[in-house]
Amino acid sequence: MTFVQLIDCKTSRFDEMNRLMDTWVEQTKGRRTATHSVIGKDRSDGSHFIEIVEFSSYDDAMRNSNLPETDKVFQEMVALCDEMPTFTDLDVVRDEQLYAATARRFFETLAGPGELPPLNDLLVEDYHDHDPANEQDVIGLDAIRGEVEMWRGAFDFGFTVHEQIAQGDRVCTRWTWNGTHVGDFMGIPASGKRASMTGTTIHRCTADGKIAEGWWQYDRLGLMAQLGALDDLEQ
Repeated sequence: MTFVQLIDCKTSRFDEMNRLMDTWVEQTKGRRTATHSVIGKDRSDGSHFIEIVEFSSYDDAMRNSNLPETDKVFQEMVALCDEMPTFTDLDVVRDEQLYAATARRFFETLAGPGELPPLNDLLVEDYHDHDPANEQDVIGLDAIRGEVEMWRGAFDFGFTVHEQIAQGDRVCTRWTWNGTHVGDFMGIPASGKRASMTGTTIHRCTADGKIAEGWWQYDRLGLMAQLGALDDLEQ
């Protein structure tokens, strides 16, 4: 779960503090675990500053805090403050950018090389998949792994993500799929043909960033035509 720390301080020596932070960043290069940091100044009080530091998890934040340089810079920062700074630790319970990143990683994982990795870091245990091409919805991690393995066995493929829109707990992703037909697919033996299709997927995410539900729309008929499955129907 993403973790955020708020550091609230008052100082009339911000320029010195800023240089101190630059020094700390340089000294801990390659070892810091923070993924994003923003410092804001209070518009009504020019000596009031809040730093917002984001980490991938609480454990990552603790590793960052345990760096020897971190304790040293904290002591020097306190000396530059007009009063003792305060810290607020927050578990992120909603982050639309996090949801979009999870959805993008989902598509990358489906098409990744080698053996399909566990999906439990991306999907909830009772994930619910809605695909109009299937007679019944696919529910559960084991079931969706079987569905993905079917596609991976039939095609060497990849996704190109064109754009994403996040709103609330939903992420809509517009993508293009390109694949080579290397195995049996819906009774069609491997043909070596290249095929492509476009589609859109809407994912519903949980507070911790995992995907709970997915709705797919894509050109399955166009794919079948590219594989020659509709040739007999056209004659």
